[in-house]
Amino acid sequence: IRATMFAAPTNIEGEAAMLTTADKRVAFRKLHESGCFIIPNPFDVGSAKALQHLGFKALASTSAGFAWIIGKADNRVTVDDVCDHLAAICAAVDIPVNADFEDGFAHEPDKVGANVARAVKTGVAGLSIEDFTGDSAKPLFDRALAVDRIKAARQAIDSDSSGVLLTG
Repeated sequence: IRATMFAAPTNIEGEAAMLTTADKRVAFRKLHESGCFIIPNPFDVGSAKALQHLGFKALASTSAGFAWIIGKADNRVTVDDVCDHLAAICAAVDIPVNADFEDGFAHEPDKVGANVARAVKTGVAGLSIEDFTGDSAKPLFDRALAVDRIKAARQAIDSDSSGVLLTG
């Protein structure tokens, strides 16, 4: 029997009980506090379950992988597509999931915040926002706007005390 840092609790019948979203978020914070760890990228529910079965302690979604399995190019999926995808993966596994949330699906800070609030509701334990504009002539957001976008994401996460980790 292999001992794990975050063993799944069992119910009264001795069967594994599903961890709550709060449990997964606490586990994700503990993983970060303990140092480096490997976090693979499932592209669907089946690959997420397989990676959990292999013993990984957390997962991170893949924007490109998800886009490709639904027949779209990377950065061409909608926030609705991604939130549905994240909710499905989070519900399917008992380990934390970090969301590759691209550019927050908006350029304006208030819209990034609204979209991040939606992502938090999917059950993710962490969320990453990129500073890529999608414009090859000017690939990165101006520093002030990039900071405001991350502040809006942080405010959306903190507004419900979810404990979701944010990477910008």
